[in-house]
Amino acid sequence: MKDIKKPVSARKKRQKPDQRIEAVNIPIELYQSERGRYFVGYADELTFGLGKSTWARLYNPPNSRVNLHVNVWTVTDVAEVPFRAQFWFNSKPRGKPIQSDLVTPANTAFRPLPKPKIKLQFATDVEGEPIGGIKAFVRRAQPEATLVDVENGKFIFKEGGSFLVNVSAPEAPNIAASGRVAFGWWEEPVKRTKYS
Repeated sequence: MKDIKKPVSARKKRQKPDQRIEAVNIPIELYQSERGRYFVGYADELTFGLGKSTWARLYNPPNSRVNLHVNVWTVTDVAEVPFRAQFWFNSKPRGKPIQSDLVTPANTAFRPLPKPKIKLQFATDVEGEPIGGIKAFVRRAQPEATLVDVENGKFIFKEGGSFLVNVSAPEAPNIAASGRVAFGWWEEPVKRTKYS
C-alpha cells in the first residue's frame, strides 16, 4: 500500500512564536553624540560697531575627511545696539581668522575625548562683507535679543566649505558693541574610493 502525501496546503503548518521587533526613535543629535561626532562651541567678546563688523564661522578644512552638518546656531549678548546677522555659505572672510579654543565634544564619556576636524574661527572689528560664496539669509534683532535656530543638520558643507555668521550694527554706526556666536554641529566621515 502506497503512502499518499498530502499537498502542502493540507499539511499542518508549524506555528512560529509571536516575533516583535522593538524600535526606538532617537534624535539625530543624540545618535551623533553617542558616536563622538557632535560638538559645541562659541566665540566670545566679538567686538564690532563704529562702521565695522565681526564674524564667526565653522570652517571645514581641506582633507578633513568629514562633511560638516550645522545643527544649531545662536547670536547673543549684544546689549548695546540693534544688530544684523548675515549667514554666508562658503565665503572668504575679511580680517585674520583666529581659532576659538571654546569647543568641546558633547559626549564627554569618551577617553580620550574626540577632537573635532572642523575649526571654529572668528575675527573682530573687520571692514566690509565676506567675499564670494552665498549670502543665504539675514536676521535682525533688537538689543539683548537672542537669535537662534535649529537646522537639524540640513546645512551641509564639504571639505573646504564654511558656515559664517557676520554681525554688524548698520542702524547705529557710531556705537561700539560686542556679542557672542555659538554653534552645535556634527561631523560625518567621508567615504573614500580609489577614484575620489
